[in-house]
Amino acid sequence: MPSMSRPIAIYYEQPNWFKPLFAELDRRGTPYVKLHAPDHSWSIEDHPEERYSLVVNRMSPSAWNRNHGDCIFYTQGYLEHLQARGVRVINGLKAFRNELSKAAQLSLLDSLDLPYPRARVIHRAAQAVPATEGLRWPVVVKPNIGGSGAGVKRFDTPEHLQAASEAGELAFGLDSTALVQEFIPARDAHIVRVEVLNGKYLYAIKVHITGETFDLCPADICRTPTGIELNRAACALDAPKTGISVEGYTPPPQVVADVERIMAHAGIELGGIEYITDDRDGQRLYYDVNALSNFVADGPRVIGFDPFVKLVDWLEAEAATQNAREPHAALV
Repeated sequence: MPSMSRPIAIYYEQPNWFKPLFAELDRRGTPYVKLHAPDHSWSIEDHPEERYSLVVNRMSPSAWNRNHGDCIFYTQGYLEHLQARGVRVINGLKAFRNELSKAAQLSLLDSLDLPYPRARVIHRAAQAVPATEGLRWPVVVKPNIGGSGAGVKRFDTPEHLQAASEAGELAFGLDSTALVQEFIPARDAHIVRVEVLNGKYLYAIKVHITGETFDLCPADICRTPTGIELNRAACALDAPKTGISVEGYTPPPQVVADVERIMAHAGIELGGIEYITDDRDGQRLYYDVNALSNFVADGPRVIGFDPFVKLVDWLEAEAATQNAREPHAALV
């Protein structure tokens, strides 16, 4: 293990998702500290560049679904402080801002001339039905700040959407913004999730969906398409048994190139992108960009290797590089 005078800091919110990462760091004896976002605070005169070799930002936009919504905007301020102090941050402020806005993600895809489900951005319930003009039905309404499918609802008719709008049943989330988006019927009932590490392709998985949930977190999927239960010890402790299954997959080279380009423009070094093939016309559509992407449960069985080993290899190398340098604050 490289010499580390300053430890790696893991900034996180959801405790169960990161136990495999902590276990791998512990197994190696890698110096690290846990920064639990709900309990975290910092002072303006703090010098984190003197205490941490690097900070890994693993804050989840779905924290508001666990009564930790206050952490989300707080984290933006902390990341700004780290950036001003010249701290090396994995998935820093730019990445986190892209994570927090599904509208910004679609704007990025549009700027890169990549296909995505058509959508409208609204901020009041009364705008929902008029926003569907020009969209194909069914549609979904989703909070701009989402995560783990939280708040996403499908509507099959304008009448159904109008009734939900008038009843106050639409979720607008923390920033009072939502997307009205075309619902895409998945060809062969699956989506594909592609993961990157250091901005480069790491692996991909097929997630076989049921159509009954929009929560496709890979750490919570604990069954293969053949019905084999994955090692539950490798799954998050609160992983639901949803009937969704997962298997390893090798995507086309064009997908790999697209994903790496998206992540480079989003500032995301560690994360995942999901795409779906529209069963109506065979069009591949990118629809979700994740800076907080949890690795698939039981990686060795599903994809043939443990992604946490590769992650910690990279974090150690990055930390060693930073420890070889004198800590300094960035010029602001």
